[in-house]
Amino acid sequence: MKKIVIIGSVAAGTSVAAKARRNSEDVEITVFDKDSDISYSVCGIPYYIGGNVSDIDELTPRNAKWFKERFNIDIYTKYEVNQINDTDQTITVTNLVNDEKMIQEYDELVLATGSSPKELPQLNSEEYNNVFKVKNINDAKAIYNYIEGNDVQNITIIGGGFIGLEMLEQLSNYNTSIVQRSTFMPHLDYDISFMIQEYIEDKANVYTYNEIDIIDYDENHTINRVRLKTGELIDTDLIIIGIGVTPNTKLAKEIGINIGKSGAIQTNKYFETNIPHIYAIGDVAESYNLITGNPIYRPLGSTANKMGRILGDRLTGGNLEHKGILGTGIVRIFDMTIAQTGLTEKEAIDLDIDIDVLHNVKPNRPEYMQGQEMVIKAIFDKNNSKLLGAQIIGYEGVDKRIDVLATAITFGANPEDLFHLDLAYAPPFSTTKDPVIYTGMIGHNITRGRKIITPEEVIKQNNDLLILDVRSPKQFEVDHVDGAINVPLKTLRSYAKTLDENQTIVTYCNKGTTGNAAQNVLINLGFKQVFNLSGGNKNYQRYKRFQVERKKKN
Repeated sequence: MKKIVIIGSVAAGTSVAAKARRNSEDVEITVFDKDSDISYSVCGIPYYIGGNVSDIDELTPRNAKWFKERFNIDIYTKYEVNQINDTDQTITVTNLVNDEKMIQEYDELVLATGSSPKELPQLNSEEYNNVFKVKNINDAKAIYNYIEGNDVQNITIIGGGFIGLEMLEQLSNYNTSIVQRSTFMPHLDYDISFMIQEYIEDKANVYTYNEIDIIDYDENHTINRVRLKTGELIDTDLIIIGIGVTPNTKLAKEIGINIGKSGAIQTNKYFETNIPHIYAIGDVAESYNLITGNPIYRPLGSTANKMGRILGDRLTGGNLEHKGILGTGIVRIFDMTIAQTGLTEKEAIDLDIDIDVLHNVKPNRPEYMQGQEMVIKAIFDKNNSKLLGAQIIGYEGVDKRIDVLATAITFGANPEDLFHLDLAYAPPFSTTKDPVIYTGMIGHNITRGRKIITPEEVIKQNNDLLILDVRSPKQFEVDHVDGAINVPLKTLRSYAKTLDENQTIVTYCNKGTTGNAAQNVLINLGFKQVFNLSGGNKNYQRYKRFQVERKKKN
């Protein structure tokens, strides 16, 4: 009987085991994990600590006994794999309870060893009793119990990615500080990241472009204050570190398995490593980008589960193969949602892709239904007009829009395809032209010569541009683009008679719609180079604030 051995029993490992068993009864499946819990929800940990999940057991709905009874799969917890012998196809395993060792044979070996939270040298969680990581069920219990058992008032979160922001939301009843060495959600473009910062500045003490320098602690090794690189002091009773993860590749490296530039294990679309009969999936392995075909490392539970199902199928005669990922992700912070899929602007530029960038600022539903503003930043390939990526920040409905756009990218959609989508409409859910459809309309306009220019480019080229603010004089007086001339739309046709048709002109309004109307007027009158400011004056003013912030921090 074929022996499948899996190292690791969280999302990826258990998915392999379950799918393999569903496909075949004629296989022996054994799983080892050095932890005490299996198949748990790492992503649910912040919500348990914050009280949204009432019982920690809700994050661990399956145990080894359940897998044995349902699937006839043997899962050994508190068993650590110490060594792989790929020549003999065996592994050496230690029982962490009694220190006994055993040798396990395999026909196919799956590395689902996951990842470990990165640590800061000056904030070693093993040394200080009020410093915590957020990775497994024991971490969740430790944080929860420390808060319950101590007079915690001030909490410091290190890291502004998924975990850091989720913990910030869930611990908002405390005096919370968050320290991030760059912008929040640093894999996003800076203009979207800066919107996150502006949103949370009145909800926490925010320290961007900053790092921990010195700590003060007492005789019990409890840290009570930290000093930042910039000199600011933060009183703290509890520190949570969420600065990312490192793939657990020790076993793989010891036997010469190839490691990619990301630090994770290199695999092909069948999750095969360079050593026969050894596979890697989940947080320990690289995936590859669906758009570029390049390796990508995005350790997400959704990807790990998908990888596990594919490999479990292949190991038992199936033909599934990994088609790549877009790195789609989403996070909620209080009542705001931030989501991303595909390539960002900075990623596309690094790949030397000629792109169009647009900012679509529209409500998620009509204003008479209390619609709230949603910003969609979309990236299109200039050469073939295909959608390459999108980032969205807003309130209700961000999730469904990012899923539509992720689907569109997967199937190679262009702007016109987005416009033709037959999306559901009713006032409680959307505007008549959904923000996704409107994104398609703007993109399609670009292919017809209605060019977009970003605030960054306007600032760079300011002296060479004629910038027309087509809003009312009252709006113009409040704030406007540097160097702009106020020409309300209703007067534009007559004003245009005074202009040189060969001038490079930028039109804008508050968010983009009236600016596009002005752009159409000028193009139809024969002007050759007319751009609409992406996202309008609102987006421009936000970009200026970001520039000021960045200069202060640098």
